[in-house]
Amino acid sequence: MEQLVVAEELLTKVRTAFESAFDVEPGSVTISTGPSDIPAWDSMGHVTLASSLEQAFGLTFDVDDLMEMENVKEICRVVQAKLDDVKREQVA
Repeated sequence: MEQLVVAEELLTKVRTAFESAFDVEPGSVTISTGPSDIPAWDSMGHVTLASSLEQAFGLTFDVDDLMEMENVKEICRVVQAKLDDVKREQVA
């Protein structure tokens, strides 16, 4: 159950990043949303979104991360992996 709560909080923050980057209604962003669903999500929009995500989560993404962020589901996966890495570094 805790994993579901964490995932829902993550998606909420991702939706907020989409609102900031693309001026879309956060509720319109679902786990299956992809670039074809948001007209402004082109190559430049992807950079704007990445910046918005970095600010929302306090992370930095490299080129490989950006290439993997093909849709909201993959964005959530990449962000969660980065957050897990940060937690591991803090514990070590």
